[in-house]
Amino acid sequence: MGFAQLVIGPAGSGKSTYCSSLYQHCETVGRSIHIVNLDPAAENFDYPVAMDIRELINLDDVMDELGLGPNGGLIYCMEHLEDNLDDWLTEELDNYSDDDYLVFDCPGQIELFSHVPVLRNFVDHLKRKNFNVCAVYLLDSQFMTDVTKFISGCMASLSAMIQLELPHINILSKMDLVSNKKDIEDFLNPEPQFLLSELNQRMAPQFAKLNKALIELVDEFSMVSFVPLDLRKESSIRYVLAQIDNCIQYGEDADVKIKDYDPENDDD
Repeated sequence: MGFAQLVIGPAGSGKSTYCSSLYQHCETVGRSIHIVNLDPAAENFDYPVAMDIRELINLDDVMDELGLGPNGGLIYCMEHLEDNLDDWLTEELDNYSDDDYLVFDCPGQIELFSHVPVLRNFVDHLKRKNFNVCAVYLLDSQFMTDVTKFISGCMASLSAMIQLELPHINILSKMDLVSNKKDIEDFLNPEPQFLLSELNQRMAPQFAKLNKALIELVDEFSMVSFVPLDLRKESSIRYVLAQIDNCIQYGEDADVKIKDYDPENDDD
C-alpha cells in the first residue's frame, strides 16, 4: 500500500514552501518521501521533483497554441492530465514501490478542488492504485484576522472536503509571519456562540439567520479546527506530519523492533 498527501489551498497559501520544508525535515530524520509537481505553470522548485506534470503538458504552450488565458489554460492542462491517468500517471506510479510516500503539490486555482471533478478523479485513480490519500488544505494564517474571513476560509475548505471525500487536515500556514498570534488563537478552536456573536456584530441584522446557518454548518462538519504550522520549528512540522500520517495510517504496518533480552543486565 502506498501513501499520499494531496496539498491543496488558495494561491499564495504556501503549498510549495510547505512541500519543500516537509522534504527537508524528512531528509533530516532519514525518512523517504517523493514530491510531485502537479502545477503546469510552476517554474522553480526548492525540492527534488520526483514527477512533473510539465513533462506531460505545459501551461505556456497551451496558452500560446490555443489562445487561452492563465485560468482557462490551467483547467485545460488539468483536464488533459485527467485524460492521461491510465497512461502517463500509471506509468509514473509504476516507478514506485507499494510503501512509498508521495506528496502532490497542486495548483492554487480554487475551482480545481471545489467543483471541477479533475482532482476528484485523480484521487480515485490513486485509490485504485492502492494509495491511502489525505487532503492537506493550507490557508494563510494572515487571512484569519476576523470572523468573516475565517468563515470564508472554512467554506472553501468544506467545499474541498465534500468534493474530494478524503481524510482532511486543515493547516494554518505562515505562522512565522504572524506578528500578533493572539488574533489567530481565537480561531484555532473557537466556540460556535463566539463565532455567531462576532459575525452578527459585523453583519447587517437581515443576515442573522444566514449567520446562524453558516455557524451551524461549520460546527456540524467539525470545520473549526485548524493546525497551526510554523516552518521555523521542527516540532511544528513534526506534529503536522504526525497528524497526516495518522489519517492515512502510515507506519501502522511497520515491524515492532524488539531487543534481545539479556538477564545479566536486568536490575531486578
